[in-house]
Formats: sequence, structure tokens, C-alpha cells
Amino acid sequence: MTQTTGGTGAAASESVIAAATERVGRYRWVILAFIFFATTLNYVDRFTMSFLRPTLSAEFHWSQLGYSYVVFAFSAAYALGYFIFGRVIDKLGAKTGYTVAVVIWTCAHLACALVTSVTGFIFTQFALGLGQSGNFPAALKSVTEWFPQRERAFATGVFNAGTNIGAILTPIIVPVIVLTFNWQTAFVITGSLSAIWLVMWLKIYREPRDHPKVTPAELAYIESDKQPPIKSLPWLKLFPIKETWAFAIGKFMTDPIWWFYLFWLPSFFHDKYGLNLTNFGPPIIAIYVLSDIGSIAGGWMSSTMIKHGASVNLARKLTMLISAVCVLPVVSCMYISNEWIAVGVIGLATAAHQAFSANLFTIPSDTMPKAAVASVVGIGGTAGGIGGMLIAGVAGLVLQYTGTYTPLFIIAGTIYLAALLIIHLLSPRLAPANIS
Repeated sequence: MTQTTGGTGAAASESVIAAATERVGRYRWVILAFIFFATTLNYVDRFTMSFLRPTLSAEFHWSQLGYSYVVFAFSAAYALGYFIFGRVIDKLGAKTGYTVAVVIWTCAHLACALVTSVTGFIFTQFALGLGQSGNFPAALKSVTEWFPQRERAFATGVFNAGTNIGAILTPIIVPVIVLTFNWQTAFVITGSLSAIWLVMWLKIYREPRDHPKVTPAELAYIESDKQPPIKSLPWLKLFPIKETWAFAIGKFMTDPIWWFYLFWLPSFFHDKYGLNLTNFGPPIIAIYVLSDIGSIAGGWMSSTMIKHGASVNLARKLTMLISAVCVLPVVSCMYISNEWIAVGVIGLATAAHQAFSANLFTIPSDTMPKAAVASVVGIGGTAGGIGGMLIAGVAGLVLQYTGTYTPLFIIAGTIYLAALLIIHLLSPRLAPANIS
């Protein structure tokens, strides 16, 4: 049976429905733009390390396992921090939570410029992962506060596209800085951008009801599917709920694949096609441009289906199924001799990942009360971080002892169908969770 989009039809008055289709105001898109830029800078800072890996490996004599230890440290902190920040942001709100996260990750990123050993990078990357883990819980909390359910997948796809923009900008910015100055300056300049964003965020962000630039019509539209307020939900009430595990297992299985792309794609193009700091920028940029398209398209697809009467369940899962099928060709990457054909295949896979992820990220807001969204996102993010720790270890061992990326691409190509099956078994209807 087709379900309504969050029960809004029964709850919304005629005036709210009219407001939703007329001039309701657009300030929520300004807030979304800030979340997009924060996510972009989050990934510029994160991607700087992987892009500089050949340079740093030459200077510090890293082995494949040595680099995997650095990635493992980031992943471990990310898993721990996601769990903590999910709860903190539900308690403190998006504005304060985002502030704390950005301060931590900016200081850690700037500190990388002072590092002179692999051990030092392990510590700074641990701190970076801890701070960066707060970005997505804060972003999703903000989207839940500022957007009705019918727009959340699209809004999530838009800000999630910032991950790809960050990955596109890094190959453009970092080589210029490194070749003009040095690798230390690359950390300083990219880290300073996050500090500038923070000053502007503190100035503009308020909740919709408290913001002077939100019109009554826009506020009514934002709150058209508002749920009854729940002050607090302890973690113990969230862990037994199947929808929590649908999101967490989906993150555990698919996040490591994105991290594999993020941390090892420059090395893959270096090892297989002989590219380096001066010439592997264009392939990386092309891949993340395609990823950007996938992120927005995935959110747009499910949101459009919902607006045309499809159930949330059908819209989200059909989009995720199409995405999972589009990932499959990536298993052939090690057998592709032309680097640009490999770019197309990997770009399709990363675009499909982002489309899948944009819809996966809406599961907490689709199924949980608003007071629990960031906590559930935190639980799922921790699961994804644990998966990232595993892929760091596996990638390091596979590459150190076999010298081939084939097993990693096989995992990357097949995991999404398995993840979607488990999500469907745990939450067949994506109905609101039954929390007493």
C-alpha cells in the first residue's frame, strides 16, 4: 500500500498546502548553501592528505602499510567522533555542534603543517577525523530543522555534493600551492578556509522559528509535517529499533567504499598509469564531477517520485537499487588499459555511490522523530567509521602483499546490492519507527 509522505496530508491545513505551492520564501536554501560549503571544506581538508600521499611517501618513506596506519587513525577517530557528535548535536543543536566540530578539525588540519614524522601524521589525522565526524550529524540535523520531508532527500543530495566539490577543488588548489610554496603551506591555506566559514556560520544560523528572514509562509511550509516534540531519547531506546540498524548497517557496508576511493584513487592512478602530482588532477576531477551529478540526481530522483505520489519507501529504495546496479562495472577496473575508460567506469561508480548515499542518509529523518535524528546518524556514522577502519587495514595488506587492487574493486562493485537487501529486510516499509 502506498504510504503518505510523512502523514502530511492529514496534518497540514489548507492554508499550509497553499503556502507550500505558492511563494513560501527561500531562506532555507541559504542555510543549505552554508551546509554545502561546510561539507566542501570538510572534504578539501580530508582529501589534502590523500592527494599529497605520493609527495609525503617520498619524503617520509611510507610503505603501503605505513600509509594505511595513517588512514586507520583517521577512520578510528571518525568512528568514535560520529557516535559522540550525534548525541552532542541532538543535545546542543546544529549551530553549536557544527561550531565545535569545525574548530577541532581546523586546528588538526593546520597542525599537519608542523608534522615531521609518520607518527605525527597519525596523531593529527586522528584529531582531524574526530572533528570531521561532526559534519554530517550537524548537516542532517540542520536539514531536518529547515526542510519538510518532501525536500529532504534533494537537500541532502545538494549538500552531499559538497563532498565531490571538495574532491574536485583539492587537485586544483593543492598542486599550485605545493609547486609554488611547499606541502606545509597547502595544509595552512586549506585549513584557513574552514575558519572563515565558521565566522560566517556563527553570524547567520538560527532555527527557523527564531530567524528574522524566515517568512510565516516559509515557516508553515517547513513545519508542514512537523512531528510532536520529544525532548530527549536515550541511546538505549534507539539501539533495539530496526530502522536504526537499517541505517547503521547500510553505512557500515558502503562508507568504506567511498573512503577507499577518497584515500586510494590517487595512488591507484599513480601505481597503474604512472600519474603523479602534476598530471593526475584531471582524472580525479572528472571522477568527482560525475560524483557530484550522481549526488544531486539521486536526491532529485526520489524527491520527484514522492512529489508525484510515490511512497517514501518506493522512491528511496528504487533509487538505491538503480544506483547499486550502476556500481557493478567497477569490478573490471584492473583490466582496463586506458586511463580515461577507467575514469568513466570509476566515475559512474562514485556517482552511483553518492546517489545511494543521498537516499541512505534520509532514513533517519524518514523514520525517526527529529529529536533522535542526529543520534541515529551518529550511530550510523560510527558504523561507517568502523567499516573505514576495516577497509584501511584490508587495503594496506592487499596492496602490500599482492600489489593488485582487484579484490578491492570486487568488493566495491558488489557491496551495494547486499546492503540494500539488508536495509529492505530490516525496514520493509520505511515507516516511522515505533518508539514508546
